[in-house]
Order: sequence, then C-alpha cells, then structure tokens
Amino acid sequence: MSTRTMMLPVLAALLAIGCNSEDQLRRVEQEVGDLKLEVFKLRQSVEEGNKRAQSDQQASAEARGQDRRFQADLQESLRQVQDTTRVLNNRLNSQSRGGSRPVADPQPSAAVSAEDERAFNAAVLDYNRGNYPLAAEGLDLFLKTYPQTTKRAEALFFLGLCHYNQRAFDKAQATFDRIIKDHAASPQFLPAKLKRAQCFLKQGLKPAAVKAFRELVDGFSGSAEARTAQQELSDLGL
Repeated sequence: MSTRTMMLPVLAALLAIGCNSEDQLRRVEQEVGDLKLEVFKLRQSVEEGNKRAQSDQQASAEARGQDRRFQADLQESLRQVQDTTRVLNNRLNSQSRGGSRPVADPQPSAAVSAEDERAFNAAVLDYNRGNYPLAAEGLDLFLKTYPQTTKRAEALFFLGLCHYNQRAFDKAQATFDRIIKDHAASPQFLPAKLKRAQCFLKQGLKPAAVKAFRELVDGFSGSAEARTAQQELSDLGL
C-alpha cells in the first residue's frame, strides 16, 4: 500500500473537521507522522526481505555449482579408475596367455601385512575420491615405510597417476620410469610404458612420445596398451 493511499483517511478526517480546531489539527498531524513512520518501517522490512531472498538464491546457486563440480570430479575419477582396472586386467590376461615381456622382477618382495594393506588402501581411497595431493602424499609415505612391499609397483603406478592428474607430467614420467626400470615383470609394466609415452606427449616431446608409442606397438602387439598406442599414433597422423 502506498503512502498516499494510507494517508487518504487522515486527509478525509482533516477535511471533515474543517481545520477549525488547533488541537484536532495537531492530532491529525501526529497521526500523519505516525503513518509516515509506519510506511518507512514497512519499506525497510521489504528491502531487508528482498536482500535475504537474493542472498539465499545466490547461496543456493553456489551450492548447486559446487555439487555439479563434485559430481563431475567424481565421475572423472571413476572413469580413470575403470580405465586403469581394465588395462591391468588385460595385462594380467595377456600374461596368463604367455605374452611377450621381461620375465624377472629384480626387486625383492615381502609378504603383504595387514598394516601394509590398510596404508595402501587408504591412499588409493583418496585417489578414488579425486584428492590427488593427499593420495600422492600417502603413497610417498607408504613407499618409504614399506620399501619391500609386494605392492610397490602398484603404489608407484597410482602415484604416477596422481602426478598425471595434477598435470605434473615430468613427475609422472619419472614415476612411471621407476616401474619400467625396477618392476619389469609386474602387471603395471606395460600400463606404465603407455602412461610414460603419454607424459612425453603432454610435455610437447613429440619425437620421444612417438618412439615410446612405437615400442609398444612393435614389441607388444595384441596388448591393450599396444592398441591404445596405435590410436595415439593415428591421432598424431602417423
């Protein structure tokens, strides 16, 4: 209701008494002043309500945006885990069929203890959640604490993926190199060679990447990694 509308009854009363009484005129003026104050309070309340509504809408929009980003990160992490699992399973199947690869792992191994298993799983859980910095920290600690663990190659592979997903491609390459050098008989050997080649490509080292992809295609034909390497070469127009 506007100030003008609210004042109409007061003005009508003023006209009715003819303004021939000073006391009545003062009362009317007082009522008009009170009405103006009420109108001011109402306007203030409306403005505050509008501000709260706008603030709530903004907070809701930000919350929806954060939820969408979280869901997108979660889906990307899940996709990467699925890709890694598929590659490793293919590698295991190839190994069981007597595929061509080195036959000795020069690193001595130790049995996996319950504590060892828990530490490794905690780091992998952080990786699966997309918390790559925390996962990398946990994997580094795991590798230092359990240097002879049978999960060393697997831990290195996840550590390399953590660096890769953080776009630290030089660190990722160095980590995958450790697997290739020290764990040639592990299931992570060919996946590490593939990821190292992709690290070369991400760093703009095209000749090194092409050479690494060709090593997979020529030396490990029929493997999942060789097929991916061939696709990478095709994408490069080679």
